[in-house]
Amino acid sequence: MAEQVTVLFFAALREQIGQESLSVSIAPGGLSVRALRAQIEGANPAIAQALAEQPRLRVAVNQTLSTFEHMVKPGDEVAFFPPMTGG
Repeated sequence: MAEQVTVLFFAALREQIGQESLSVSIAPGGLSVRALRAQIEGANPAIAQALAEQPRLRVAVNQTLSTFEHMVKPGDEVAFFPPMTGG
């Protein structure tokens, strides 16, 4: 039985995709952020293009900066965002 994770998009990604979040079904055992990204890209070409245009894409899992190898579990929140610059 599949369970859900919440995926959030920030900054330019949110503007390109036209939505700030989506709910994604994953297997109860979880998957890596990289596999989650591939699943999202395979289901939505517009999201795939927006993510591909961010070569230095960053990710946070449950509001903690993470890596694409991090394992995501049902109920987690995953945020994708471009690198931020300050001034």
